[in-house]
Amino acid sequence: MSKKKKNKQKLPRLGLLYLDHVLRFFDRSNFRGWPDRIETVVYHWRNDKDRFVREVKRKKIDVLIGNIPATAYETFREIARELPHVRFIPSLDTQFSNKSKENVTRFAWKYDIPIPKTYIFYDQKKGRKFLDATTYPKIVKRSYGPSNYGGYFVHKVDSAEEAHRLFDTKKYHPMYLQDFVPMEADVRVMLVGHKPVCAFWRRPPEGEWLTNTSQGGSMDYQDVPKELLDLAVEVSKAANAEYWAVDVAVGQDGKYRILECATAFAAFPYIRDWIGQYLMWLLSDGRFPRPNIPLYNWEELGKMDSSILRTLRYITFGRYTPSYDGAYFLDKKVRQTAEGELYLHEMDALYPMLAVFERAGEEWPSDIWNFQDNYGKTFHKVPARSNPEISEDESDESPRPRIELSEKKLRKLLTEVEGIGKKKAEKILKHFGSVDLVHCLEEDVRKLSDALPWLKKKMAKQLAERWETFKETL
Repeated sequence: MSKKKKNKQKLPRLGLLYLDHVLRFFDRSNFRGWPDRIETVVYHWRNDKDRFVREVKRKKIDVLIGNIPATAYETFREIARELPHVRFIPSLDTQFSNKSKENVTRFAWKYDIPIPKTYIFYDQKKGRKFLDATTYPKIVKRSYGPSNYGGYFVHKVDSAEEAHRLFDTKKYHPMYLQDFVPMEADVRVMLVGHKPVCAFWRRPPEGEWLTNTSQGGSMDYQDVPKELLDLAVEVSKAANAEYWAVDVAVGQDGKYRILECATAFAAFPYIRDWIGQYLMWLLSDGRFPRPNIPLYNWEELGKMDSSILRTLRYITFGRYTPSYDGAYFLDKKVRQTAEGELYLHEMDALYPMLAVFERAGEEWPSDIWNFQDNYGKTFHKVPARSNPEISEDESDESPRPRIELSEKKLRKLLTEVEGIGKKKAEKILKHFGSVDLVHCLEEDVRKLSDALPWLKKKMAKQLAERWETFKETL
């Protein structure tokens, strides 16, 4: 196609997705040179879904760009279904890992991505039993809710007693634990179009295990191994991510393991500009050039003070062309890799910036994979490789069919207990609702007696026994 025809080609209408009280990752300046108006649409929380959908339709937006926080993820799953002709960037499937650490784990299990061995319990009794039987130390993480600001929702426990005390205090649900893996450091890698554009080490202070800089950890940009970048690229491709960040643990055993990955991450303004330039190329059918971001650019940029990096915008690079001077200077820059010595410009060619296309259908539909909100409305074991709730022989990468726990079934369960008739069953359901009732049955049936004085301890004990029998029939 000629340049003149490309310039006349109609471009998709872009919209930037914002949410009240959430920091904005992009603004219009990240898309410098886009000739058409870029719309903005703000989601106002609560019951704003219908209004939001109407606004997107009214503004005739074709592509909606922005990250969705964990607390709004399921709502935007519904919104995306009501806007089938709008492309979300990143897609809701790509943002699946943004919602929780549990989702990161399930993503890793599906694609055989190396992670620390992980255990997830929605069944509190089995989880507590596991705490008594397992070996220590273990890492306990809060799976849902705020991100790990400075490591405050990540804990190391060295004994069963310590683990029980932690869960008694924190009430984390589900119970999410990992084997403790001694680390040398971890590496944050940021990718655009599956190409690494920034990478840096985070090293723990002497005698500590957390690498967060807020906890005294240090960081530097030098000599990130090629093999670690290869793993980051593999993870980005599995997520089908236009842009992506991944944290890779470098174990004392020499192995690499994924700790976190998401589209929501802290990035300097010039990196957000690079993402904008990439999306302009991706969405314009070549009308805008694909950005050239050389591998290991971060080693030179990282020599600057972070206060300077926070102000830099629109950084561009020339392309490598063989020449006498180029050969003299650049050919001195080599990397030791598993394949032997490679020049930097040779390595750069191994990591092309690729176009990311929409996938058909939903990879992570919420009616199957939304364990947090479905628990109590439905009941099922959490099937996944490396999860001790099931034996190795039973493990399965795909979720098992769920048994719907309707109020009718719960009412029948209640009336099977001596002393609980239809009227009392209705009172219990009215007071707790099906979700909280299941939580009480799973965690501590005495909560029922505390809330309803007429429900005697003997009745509560019978109900707990009936619940255990009932679960076996599912």
